[in-house]
Amino acid sequence: MSLRVYEKWQAFTRLKRKLGLFPAVGYAVKRLLSFTNNRDQIELSKADIIDYYGFVVSKPFGMNAANTEGQATINWVIPDFGVGSGGHLNIFRLVHGLEKQGFSCHVVIDGPCQFSSAAAARKCIRTQFFPIEAEVSIGRESIPAAWATVATSWQTAYLVRDFQATQMKFYFVQDFESYFYANSSESVFAEQTYNFGFHGITAGQWLADTLSSKYGMHTYPYGFSYDRDLYEPKQKKESATRHLFFYARPVTPRRGFELGMLVLNEVMRKVPNLEVIFAGWDISGYEVNFPHVDAGIVPLKDLADLYSQCDLALVLSLTNVSLLPLELMASGCPVVSNSGANVEWLLNDSNTVLVKPNVKDLSEAIISLLEDNNRLQSLREAGLNFARSTSWDSEISRLVKYLGQLRHASST
Repeated sequence: MSLRVYEKWQAFTRLKRKLGLFPAVGYAVKRLLSFTNNRDQIELSKADIIDYYGFVVSKPFGMNAANTEGQATINWVIPDFGVGSGGHLNIFRLVHGLEKQGFSCHVVIDGPCQFSSAAAARKCIRTQFFPIEAEVSIGRESIPAAWATVATSWQTAYLVRDFQATQMKFYFVQDFESYFYANSSESVFAEQTYNFGFHGITAGQWLADTLSSKYGMHTYPYGFSYDRDLYEPKQKKESATRHLFFYARPVTPRRGFELGMLVLNEVMRKVPNLEVIFAGWDISGYEVNFPHVDAGIVPLKDLADLYSQCDLALVLSLTNVSLLPLELMASGCPVVSNSGANVEWLLNDSNTVLVKPNVKDLSEAIISLLEDNNRLQSLREAGLNFARSTSWDSEISRLVKYLGQLRHASST
């Protein structure tokens, strides 16, 4: 691969992390169509920084929109999405849950959009995520007046900052997004959004504590659970080979792919009759010199069966922990993960094996568990019981109570 091609691939990878796969592909196609053919070279059109990041500059709008007093309406401003987006799954689950509790919602897609129409986007949400009742619109000018408006990413936070026709402004924070980048303009742009004065609805206690202590944000921690219609223990197939699951996401650096590969290599050198199951991304472009299965991106309906076939899972979270550990536990697969406040608000030594994020400690923890069937079974049962003790309905009911208190306060 030439240096120029490698640089372009790296640029596309960064864009994919920021926008998601499908929006990034759409943007790349548009750029490809802008190529200019010369006799000796193909030259890419110039990058327009002012246009691409212009949303950072404050441009207030919506001052003359209708009065929102007395309404129980909520705008959700989201980036574009593709099928399988975990972050959007969480957003639409919350929208669906609040609608069942009497709130009226409206979804606005901000930034580059792959969908040909708002109707097409809404159909995708209803068929691939949750059957929400909310109307969907595209673009900042389509956002209606509402009692509350919710940002769902650092990019959308700038639109919510500028939007005036709303009484309350919220920030649904699922991870500490400034950690997604090296020290750069983008890390600064992301971090600045935590100072916008929004009320934070955070994915768990670690984010609530971090945003409150560092930026003075009023925060409400929204707990985790799992989809009971999808995840439960399935019949384990008879096999002389044991299976170790690894959540492999090389395109998502915070999931520690490189660290995980080194850990697995150590484990596989020392444990016989073991096969690694990779899932989360296609890793066929990586050299893997031990027995494995590259499952790639697995449909949601097939995940519980895959997890149930595994004797143990390694899940790394270098920023906020994901829903995956709970989903694995609910499917009867015990979990090894890294320690740290970003993980331990959800996982602890009673339901997971937590060790420092280094090759030696993680590999030794996995080997020790695989050599002790009684301990492995106890961990499996503890994880299953913990997962079953959680509830999305309970979390949404608590959130509705919190929103009701804020709505009452804003009306008085």
